Amino acid sequence: MSPDVAWKAVAVCKKWKMASYRSWSGMVAVADNLNLTYVPTSTPVDSLVLERLQEFIHNSQRLFVMTGAGISTESGIPDYRSEGVGLYARTTRRPIQHSEFVRSASSRQRYWARNFVGWPKFSTHQPNAAHLALCNWEKQKRLHWLVTQNVDALHSKAGSQHLTELHGCIHRVICLGCGTCTPRSELQERFIANNPAWTAEARGIAPDGDVFLTDEQVKNFRVPSCTTCGGILKPDVTFFGDSVNRDKVLFVHERLAESDAVLVVGSTLQVYSGYRFLLAAHEKKLPTAILNIGPTRADHLASIKASSRCGTLLPILLTRKISTAQ
Repeated sequence: MSPDVAWKAVAVCKKWKMASYRSWSGMVAVADNLNLTYVPTSTPVDSLVLERLQEFIHNSQRLFVMTGAGISTESGIPDYRSEGVGLYARTTRRPIQHSEFVRSASSRQRYWARNFVGWPKFSTHQPNAAHLALCNWEKQKRLHWLVTQNVDALHSKAGSQHLTELHGCIHRVICLGCGTCTPRSELQERFIANNPAWTAEARGIAPDGDVFLTDEQVKNFRVPSCTTCGGILKPDVTFFGDSVNRDKVLFVHERLAESDAVLVVGSTLQVYSGYRFLLAAHEKKLPTAILNIGPTRADHLASIKASSRCGTLLPILLTRKISTAQ
């Protein structure tokens, strides 16, 4: 396996003192202490919906879970589409397109300058109670496979190993020339060495760690090339306008075929790369449930839909009786 900060985080995670997460009360305390700035408002889950969702989880022995940006908002990372608090609701900024990054040196300079400023904070975000609950389900052999559309490495930091990062991970950097993969933390040191006098103040942050800087701020930022071949360095993520690797898609379809139920957590499924797996699950007649604040593209495919904070609901689905879950 190539160098990967996300996977190194798994080893680090094992050293954490996890006692505070071992009880429901501890999980609630952790969740409530997190930055909820980017969590959209929601009403309490109806008791009947909660009961159905808990029964859904208990009846599954090989659960397939897909997560999106909504699971990480309780860790202080904004999503794109949530009403009022998502990136699209707060700004006209949009993520960089793959074609723009590849063809334009100035676009790469702007991207990496902004990413450089955002990295110190973005890289320190920690998993919340929802990430930890899914890891616990895996340990209990209830979760068969976890697919995340996020690039924040929080599932890996939580300890999940039956995991596919569908859109890659911002904690890795890949060379478009030779394919060499290196930790993002190493590139940060090269940025510092190449730009000893360069400074800029971050304005906001995006789900992929991007921040907002002016063209004047980024014009003197120097971007290093691959140390192996001199090629273009790119975060190991699928940018908007690009497609997910075919082998990765086939792998996820295989894991889905082995599963007996599907749970979507914190995703609107507006991007087809994730939505296609819900279509496949529907064709296979797999029971499907969705936990997301607000509507999703697949609501019509789900038998259960719950609108609640992921970190509040997930930890109790396998550990508490319905009568005491409220």
